[in-house]
Amino acid sequence: MCGIVGIVGTSSVNQAIYDGLTVLQHRGQDAAGIITIDNNTFSLRKANGLVKDVFHTRHMKRLQGNIGIGHVRYPTAGSSSSAEAQPFYVNSPFGIAMAHNGNLTNAEELKERLFTKARRHVNTTSDSEVLLNILAYELGRSDKMKLEPADMFNAISEVNQQVSGGYATIAMIIGHGILAFRDPHGIRPLVFGKRETKRGVEYMFASESVALSIDGFEFVRDVAPGEAIYVTEDGQFHSQICANKTMHAPCIFEFVYFARPDSNIDNMSVYATRVNMGTKLGEKIKREWADKDIDVVIPIPETSCDIALEIASVLELPYRQGFVKNRYIGRTFIMPGQEQRKKSVRRKLNAIDREFAGKNVLLVDDSIVRGTTSAQIVEMARDAGAKNVYFASAAPEVRFPNVYGIDMPSAAELIAHGRDVEDINASIGSDGLIYQSISDLKDAVALENPEITRFETSVFDGQYITGDVNQDYLNRIDALRNDSAKSTREKAMSASLELHNQETGEGE
Repeated sequence: MCGIVGIVGTSSVNQAIYDGLTVLQHRGQDAAGIITIDNNTFSLRKANGLVKDVFHTRHMKRLQGNIGIGHVRYPTAGSSSSAEAQPFYVNSPFGIAMAHNGNLTNAEELKERLFTKARRHVNTTSDSEVLLNILAYELGRSDKMKLEPADMFNAISEVNQQVSGGYATIAMIIGHGILAFRDPHGIRPLVFGKRETKRGVEYMFASESVALSIDGFEFVRDVAPGEAIYVTEDGQFHSQICANKTMHAPCIFEFVYFARPDSNIDNMSVYATRVNMGTKLGEKIKREWADKDIDVVIPIPETSCDIALEIASVLELPYRQGFVKNRYIGRTFIMPGQEQRKKSVRRKLNAIDREFAGKNVLLVDDSIVRGTTSAQIVEMARDAGAKNVYFASAAPEVRFPNVYGIDMPSAAELIAHGRDVEDINASIGSDGLIYQSISDLKDAVALENPEITRFETSVFDGQYITGDVNQDYLNRIDALRNDSAKSTREKAMSASLELHNQETGEGE
């Protein structure tokens, strides 16, 4: 998962992009980048690390211009090398930069086609660079020195016909403006807003609405599935649906875990959907666990807090904050490498013993993916004196890998893959385990926008919305995503960096 921002302004946009990225930091902690246009020249800064660590005063002074895009990243199938940090850019035609959130399911086929048909070389393993080169090729098919909105939309229509997967994208074209577009299923989120200044209207695009509000932009709406929006350098706004067939099916995991609660996505309050999840799950617990003498409901911070509070209300039980979170430790779900995840859990959370001692506690989490974190938290609750530890997941069993931009583990590393609830319960060591049903989860989110009748739920049911994902593809991403493969890549990168430092004298 990544976070993207783009602004066409009337004055320097570097600080607004920086501020927008800071509130999207939860979407990616591996790398960050900003690119701006000033005097028809790109200025770029990107590197591994958090936003606050990547950009210093000297970088911000160099990132001048009234138009720019930014990106925060964590790696999916590709490497975590800084060479794959975004935004990417190509020099022809005009000069195009791109920030992309999502994953292309036919990236390898597209890469081959780019080389044989367009003689374009892709220099990284990132599908974002593939998407950028396809867009560049389609825009370059026009012999005009100044592209019109129709040329932009024709290029996006061609891109949509070739590309499959989930993608929310912001591209920036020198001498023209910003071009933002979303896949025909609307899997990955993208919103835009505007603000009035004395010099004119400014437009901003972002993965979540919270980035708009932090920068003082008024939320306008979500970019529609298959829609492209072109805003010229002088603020002229153009939009068009650029797909022959669209079907709005947003990724439901955005609401379960990824998005901030103060965001609105696809006309749905993330906070409200999580309250609804709590209501649904609380009602299920009330029906199915009437025999369990639960004393207290405790969330595993932070995503599940709103859900757990509602569960406590439905069950008429006390709600307590039994864990204190160290806010300076990253989200374990998006940390590369299983060993790093294991080591981080007890540094991340600490139990308040008096909230557990002698009690039957109900722990609530947003989801269970590998189960490693869940097992350690159950153990922490027992160490703090809990008599019985019950566990509730606000999402159904995660049984299948995600192929649309979420770095789910390989199938074999998902605790629910090929297992029933009793087996999972035994694996994490709880005294009882209950999951939200997939129908209740869909209903909980759809309550906020009844116009959306379909969601991308492949991690729960194995039904991939684009219809082009087969077992061969799943086997291929499994080989890339399993922890053994990631460990091998990390060791290779470390060895390469060490050799580079030895040869250049850097790092001394």
